[in-house]
Amino acid sequence: MASITKRGSTWQYMINHYVDGKRKPISKGGFATKKEAQIAAAEKELLLKKGNQVIVKEKSFAEYFNEWIELYKSSKHVNTYERYSNSSDRVKEYFKDKSIQKITRADYQLFLNEYGKGKSKETVRKLNTHIRACVRDAIDDGYITLDFTRKVELNATHSAKKSEDKHLNYQDSVKLYNELFSRLSPSTSTYHLILLGLVSGLRFGELTGLTIDCFDFKKNEIRVYRAWDYKRGTGFGPLKNEQSERKISVDKKVMTEFKKLILALPENENNLVFYRQSVIKTVTNEGANKLLRKTLDALEIDHISIHGLRHTHASVLIYKGANIHSVSKRLGHSDIQTTLDHYSHVLKEMEERDEEIAINIYSS
Repeated sequence: MASITKRGSTWQYMINHYVDGKRKPISKGGFATKKEAQIAAAEKELLLKKGNQVIVKEKSFAEYFNEWIELYKSSKHVNTYERYSNSSDRVKEYFKDKSIQKITRADYQLFLNEYGKGKSKETVRKLNTHIRACVRDAIDDGYITLDFTRKVELNATHSAKKSEDKHLNYQDSVKLYNELFSRLSPSTSTYHLILLGLVSGLRFGELTGLTIDCFDFKKNEIRVYRAWDYKRGTGFGPLKNEQSERKISVDKKVMTEFKKLILALPENENNLVFYRQSVIKTVTNEGANKLLRKTLDALEIDHISIHGLRHTHASVLIYKGANIHSVSKRLGHSDIQTTLDHYSHVLKEMEERDEEIAINIYSS
């Protein structure tokens, strides 16, 4: 039976636990009420009765999170790994060396509140998603018994559009398409990259990873089977997921321009289509975004990013009536639910349009 005691303004429990005949009591404090301490103690005792491993030695939250990332996320795409590492840095900055066993839901809520200052709710949600996955494994590993990320509020002070909301409408996408064609030149490939992003929906790493052999000018297809490390220039890497390996059909007009570009392409050891003589070895994300903004300014269209071209492509396809399964496959999403979640706003627009059609179908 656990003993519950009050220390200052908070409550703690202590359980008499024995390992190989030696007494190794388990204790935890920081509970706001006696009832919370009793519930936590009961759950810990239940785990002990079931034979679950319970870690007695404390470990800092930052250390556990970092070890968890190295174990489960180091083999993921470099961008995914970096995002989790950034989350780990935020945990280290705030909690420092505080033990994971001593973190309460109130502590974690204060952390999220602080992090949310000047940030959007979506940014806070992404951080919480990373940490929640780690915390649930910490429970399975026996470090803690309660999920302190459960039922927290994602507070933020900055209102921002979701990334998938940052896209061009159909009319503006047509204007951009035509403007890009007027700016194409075999001497520079950045406008070609922007154009291809618009008509294919490829991710930036997929665009920069394209090589000469990816282009089939007879079938007007582009094969996507690897990505380029456009942040460091270390070489080719894997795609985001298995479904990202695919073939994309592209209109003949665009493919004709790429045929000209490839003929004028300087030799490079990797046969990169968007090659640059630099450390990165390809068109940079920063450079492409700068040129896109300049082009949009000339058209008096609100700015979007290079990644916004992907959302524009998907939104236009759906709005023009493309099958959602085909769109999901073209984008290289891991499953159709991802596509539905990302583009529900466009589907809602289509639903409203279809309702109007249904109402007026027999009207004179």
